[in-house]
Amino acid sequence: MVTKLLHTPRMRYPITPSSVMPEHVDEWATAGRKNIFGQKVRVTELQSEAGAAAAVHGSIAAGAMTSTFTASQGLLLMIPNLYKIAGEGLPAVCNVSARAVCSHALNIFGDHSDVYAARQTGCAMLCESSVQEVMDLTPVAYCAAVKGKLPFINFFDGFRTSHEIQKIQIWDYEDLDDMIDHEAIAEFRNNCLNPTHPREMGSAQNPDIFFQTREACNPYYDAMPAIVQGYMDKVNAKIGTDYKLFNYYGAPDAEKIIIAMGSVNETIEETVDYLMGKGEKVGVVKVRLYRPFCTEAFLAAIPDSVKQISVLDRTKEPGSIGEPLALDVKAALADSKFKDVPVFSGRYGLGSKDTTPAQIIAVYKNNEKKTFTIGIYDDVTNLSLDAGKEIVTTPEGTICCKFWGLGADGTVGANKNSIKIIGDNTDMYAQAYFDYDSKKSGGVTMSHLRFGKKPIKSTYLVRQANFVACHNPAYIRKFNMSQELVDGGTFLLNCSWGTPEGLETHLPPQVKRFIHDHNIQFYTIDGVKIGIETGMGPTRINTILQSAFFKLARPTAARVRTLSTRTAPLSTQVPRTSSRLMFPTAGASAKAKSMTSLSLPATVRTSLTSSTTSRLRSTDRKVTRFLYPSFPHTMKAPHLPAPPHSRSAVSPSTFLYGTAQTASSVHSALMSALTPRSVRWL
Repeated sequence: MVTKLLHTPRMRYPITPSSVMPEHVDEWATAGRKNIFGQKVRVTELQSEAGAAAAVHGSIAAGAMTSTFTASQGLLLMIPNLYKIAGEGLPAVCNVSARAVCSHALNIFGDHSDVYAARQTGCAMLCESSVQEVMDLTPVAYCAAVKGKLPFINFFDGFRTSHEIQKIQIWDYEDLDDMIDHEAIAEFRNNCLNPTHPREMGSAQNPDIFFQTREACNPYYDAMPAIVQGYMDKVNAKIGTDYKLFNYYGAPDAEKIIIAMGSVNETIEETVDYLMGKGEKVGVVKVRLYRPFCTEAFLAAIPDSVKQISVLDRTKEPGSIGEPLALDVKAALADSKFKDVPVFSGRYGLGSKDTTPAQIIAVYKNNEKKTFTIGIYDDVTNLSLDAGKEIVTTPEGTICCKFWGLGADGTVGANKNSIKIIGDNTDMYAQAYFDYDSKKSGGVTMSHLRFGKKPIKSTYLVRQANFVACHNPAYIRKFNMSQELVDGGTFLLNCSWGTPEGLETHLPPQVKRFIHDHNIQFYTIDGVKIGIETGMGPTRINTILQSAFFKLARPTAARVRTLSTRTAPLSTQVPRTSSRLMFPTAGASAKAKSMTSLSLPATVRTSLTSSTTSRLRSTDRKVTRFLYPSFPHTMKAPHLPAPPHSRSAVSPSTFLYGTAQTASSVHSALMSALTPRSVRWL
């Protein structure tokens, strides 16, 4: 968003995972939207990242506020031009969704090896840890670049941040316009290449003067930390935050601290809260301005009580005596009051390897391995730390969900809609992240959704879920998905063998045992059959299972006052029925074990037999078919028959959880207003 509003030309070449950023800018350009200067955004796609960087260089040298987007090898292709852009003091901004650089193997996922490879170019480097920080601090990079006369690499973690969906507060035009120093922009443009006022730029120099003129840039780098902090202070004054070059979070008398940058800081914060609740004295220093590295601000962020420091780097530089951030930290501590504090250095998260609170606790406990790794088992050099059992550190009341799907079956798209529906139609915080391999289509996809009343800092995969859905029945024997449920959680299985006999045959014994022992609410549904019968086809099961998610998640969410938007008295609510199935669990005694079936309202308009929905039940009663409008989340439809307590805008939950209106009139109105593809059925 900031890029769209502050710069006019955008030079791009698509590379995962940065492509989503220029795609949004391109949408604005196609729509003819203007930036804060009243100019239309122009997007140009070049033949490579090297070409994009060259175009940025030429455009900004001519006085146009220009930026680009890239990652991984794309950033490496830009390095020659970044040297020139920095050396000439041009305020370009390169937005990087940090990604692994291919080494022994191709990897398209996130770490910091690309941005570390560009740290010697002379670009200032600003790092964000979360989606909200990207919104808040990206303006700082753009404004400081103009004021400080240096280019910026504005980076955050690829996929973990770039592809995460979060409910955030966004800025408007007026706030961004107030941040910009228009006089600095005018000065920049007056000093650029122009035939009406020529100036020298980018000359060739010999040994007699090159060294001297290279050192002449020192004042600009010395001044940049204060400029960045000045703009951070402006942000703080506007929105009540406390952004600094280095932010400390934790106990004021902490004895053990971690120093890191990127999305892992959110996980560390959550872990710090957990450990402080147990009386531990721990903390974290979050690095924001990585280049120029301001030693004074860094030392000021460290508590005087610290007795052990651990530095986490998301890269590996083979042959080096240490990773980049660890070397910077050790150099900064060398002549300070912390010079005798032991410094441990570790590697984490390479190629998007998940980093969990249990691993962070292992870092705090480590006092033996000066160099270590977390998140893996290193049986070659034995540097890995044992993380032990996973723990739950998410705020109380947070609902965690996990969906297993097949690439291109629509599961990811449906879950993106679901989290947006929850975020847009409730006052809850919402987070979604999608984990899939580089094959995408045809591969395994795992959607991780969280929502609750408190801010969500869990930048790691869901390990303990309240709701798990398996959209591909073949996975039930390949993955231990049921074991990821908390006691009393809900498990939804899409399959065609939802009868007692079919479940007895196909469910693995350990799944049956876990369902029984942990009081799991187990449901089945035949999405393929319903898709065929409703005309959506056998592959569009995502819309059917999305409806099932809202139906089944509602009772769980109600405990933290979440999904339902009902305001009507209980007497007007749809009557509900329930049934139970006696299902013998493998290894159980002769006494049968009971499991809960899918309960639906008894009021019907069009009936489907229980075999059609393949519900886990012992009777042949008929169930209701539900429908509700698709994304976008609300639609103005005054002609639709709505419950007396509903709003003028009809929301999904109104139809899913509303009063017992005559379903036939609702069905007819919706069918006339929506295409069959827009109707969701349960």
